[in-house]
Amino acid sequence: MRRTLLYIFCLAIGTLAQAKDYHVNPADGEFAIEKALQQSRLDRIHEGITDVHLKLQKGTFRISQPIIIRPEDNGMTIEGVKGTVISGGIKIEGWKKHGRLFVAPQPTFNGQPLNFRQLYINGRKATRARDVEDFEKMFRIISVDKKKECLYVPAAAVRKLVKEHKDRYDAELVLHEMWCVANLRIKDIVMMGDSAAVFFHQPESHIHFMHPWPSPMVTKDGHNSAFYIMSKTFLDTPGEWWLDDYNHLVYYYPKEGDTTDDIEVPAIETLLKVEGTPDEPVKNVKISNITFEKSTWLRPSEEGHAPLQAGMYLIEAYKVKPKIERVDDHKLDNQGWVGRPSAAILLNGAEDVSFTHCTIQHTGATGIDYHRYTKDGGIFDCTFTDIAGSAIVAGSFGEENHEAHLPYNPSDEREICDGLVINNNYIKDVANEDWGCIGIAAGFVKNIKITHNEISDVSYTGISLGWGWNRQPCAMKNNLVHANLIHHYAKHMYDTAGVYTLGNQPNTFITENVVRDIYTPGYAHDPHHWFYLYTDEGSSNITVKDNWTPEEKYLQNANGPGNIWENNGPKVSETIKAQAGRR
Repeated sequence: MRRTLLYIFCLAIGTLAQAKDYHVNPADGEFAIEKALQQSRLDRIHEGITDVHLKLQKGTFRISQPIIIRPEDNGMTIEGVKGTVISGGIKIEGWKKHGRLFVAPQPTFNGQPLNFRQLYINGRKATRARDVEDFEKMFRIISVDKKKECLYVPAAAVRKLVKEHKDRYDAELVLHEMWCVANLRIKDIVMMGDSAAVFFHQPESHIHFMHPWPSPMVTKDGHNSAFYIMSKTFLDTPGEWWLDDYNHLVYYYPKEGDTTDDIEVPAIETLLKVEGTPDEPVKNVKISNITFEKSTWLRPSEEGHAPLQAGMYLIEAYKVKPKIERVDDHKLDNQGWVGRPSAAILLNGAEDVSFTHCTIQHTGATGIDYHRYTKDGGIFDCTFTDIAGSAIVAGSFGEENHEAHLPYNPSDEREICDGLVINNNYIKDVANEDWGCIGIAAGFVKNIKITHNEISDVSYTGISLGWGWNRQPCAMKNNLVHANLIHHYAKHMYDTAGVYTLGNQPNTFITENVVRDIYTPGYAHDPHHWFYLYTDEGSSNITVKDNWTPEEKYLQNANGPGNIWENNGPKVSETIKAQAGRR
């Protein structure tokens, strides 16, 4: 009996020795989480710890570089409490009143003047100064000259800008282009009576005027592409701000009651990285109850932004004439290679890494990105709000050396995002800067399950599944988009849908979703070209069934074989309608 009790006691001591909690407090400094991770790795080696729990206390962890989870952290849980925040933001100090404006020195970060594209006052995103408050009042272009790389616009749109500029144009033109917007930094303006020729900086000028899709529209009925301009020249409305990085000053036009006690700007692009390799992935890590906020993305300020679709920016693109003949597929009239926006949370080389009950907000681009070599895991019961780009991005969209219209079949199948579950999330106020981004954007993925999410107030499409614009066999298969509630989408764009697909995806199902309440922006080139469900180029072997929509407004464009459409529309049962969305 004594031997048995002694055995049980020793077993208990051994079990206790394998588990350890690490309590991390924001008061311990900006490297507190990194130090706890490093200590836990040493304890694994020296004490045989296998079950590690990082318990983050209430408060804001302000970081100056990303937190990195490595294979040495396998099996770890990282858990916060209500009020646990990981922030990439810094406060702006030294404000002084100057007329109707508050003015402060440009902040420095890690020894350098900090550039930024977002500013938050008391947790509220302020508006970067622009020429129109109401987007319905945007000017429209007159014409396009691709050889000269310029846009012709009404003189009234730029007259004030020309009058007030000195040695350079500190201004950015945002151009509405069908399903994307382009951010073009203004280099020069030539007034020509009632019109003006606007020229732009490189590299975006060359890329933008060379690529054919999407394109600025010039029509016979006056529905030309609309645009707005951001510049200090238009800092004339309460709630607007501007960074003059030439003179190293920040300006804010306060709303009634505003103070400068809590004004923050984002300083780093990625807050958390999960970094494994195909042969040594990060495994079985659970992250919960943490708010991640204030990430930045500076490419539009430094190189412009000319996207192809879903926010993926073009690196090179050009028109093909005559069109390329493709076996068993429609002809192709363009070539393009894309890059990928940054993400507040980025995963590469991860297996069964999950986020639960987290909030991702105030991002400069993507919220969470499951990129390459990711398997299983998921995003559960999380909230995404105030997202400049897409809330969730999953899978490859073709790497930078892969032409975007080719089927993607990497020899190492582990590269493909496999088995990700995106369930029961609340996604609202998405793509509020890059209007061509998505609520949930999945590229070349397999076995993905996107279920019971609620997506609203998104500028373009609710859920986009697939990539490639062709019907050839590729890495995509066995995907599911089920019982999601998508409403109030296409806030700014068109050629859109609640659920949108591309490419050949055998055994893929779009089922029991509810899609309703689309915006109708008057400045869209063709404001009627929108849909509830949309299988686009190359979509093949996809079943679209039992989806509730107020009417049967769908599009099947250049589809491949094997698609099944069954029982979609307003007659779908009330039971299915009631069960869509979060549970």
